[in-house]
Amino acid sequence: MSIVLIGGEKGGTGKTTLATNIAAMLALQGKDVLLLDTDRQGTSSFWATVREETEIEPRIACVQKFGKGLASQVRDLAERYDEIIIDAGGRDSIELRYSLGVCDRAYIPVQPFQFDIWTLRQMDDLVEMAQAFNENLQAFIVLNRVSTNPAVREDKETQDFFREEDFQHLSLAEAVLRDRIAFRKSARDGLSVVELKQDKKAVQEMNQLFEEVYGG
Repeated sequence: MSIVLIGGEKGGTGKTTLATNIAAMLALQGKDVLLLDTDRQGTSSFWATVREETEIEPRIACVQKFGKGLASQVRDLAERYDEIIIDAGGRDSIELRYSLGVCDRAYIPVQPFQFDIWTLRQMDDLVEMAQAFNENLQAFIVLNRVSTNPAVREDKETQDFFREEDFQHLSLAEAVLRDRIAFRKSARDGLSVVELKQDKKAVQEMNQLFEEVYGG
C-alpha cells in the first residue's frame, strides 16, 4: 500500500490529469484505489462523477478532504484502501503541506516554462520541511505538457536547469509527458488515456510514468 501525492505550488500544470490517469490505471489492475481530492476546485471529483454517471468500470472512489485534520484522515483512509492518490491544489496550501507530511512519494508536474521552473525552489524548501516529520518522503519533478514540436527544446533546457541547480530534496523523473489532445479528451469523458485508446504515444508516456511511480 502506498500514498502518492500529485501536487505543487503552480496551478495549471496538469496535476489532476496525472492523478486521475494514475487512479484509473491502478483500478484497471484490480486495486481498490481512493482518489483524494484536496483541491477546492474539485476537478478530480468532477471527473469521478462523470465516470460514475456514465457507468464506466472499474468504479473509482473519490472523496474531498480539506483543512487541518487532513493528515489523520489520510492515515485512517489508508487502512481501507490498497492505494491512495492525493490530488493537491496548485498553491502552497494547508492541504499540500499536510499531504507532504503523510505521503510516501510526491510527484510535482512542471511545465517547461520559466515561471513554472521558478516554483521548484519553493517546492524544494517545502519538501525539506516535510521530511523533518516524514523522513521517508521522496519527491520527484515530472515534466508535463511538453511541446510535441521537435524543434522546441524547452524540456531539454528545463532538464539542464534542474541539474545545474542541484536541488537537494527533489529528483527528476525520467518520464516526460507531452501536450496531447488525448489527455483532454479522456478527462472530459471520465476516462484515462489508456482507456480512451486513441493516442498510442499518450498511452506510452502515461505507462512510463506509472511504471516509474509503482516500480513496474
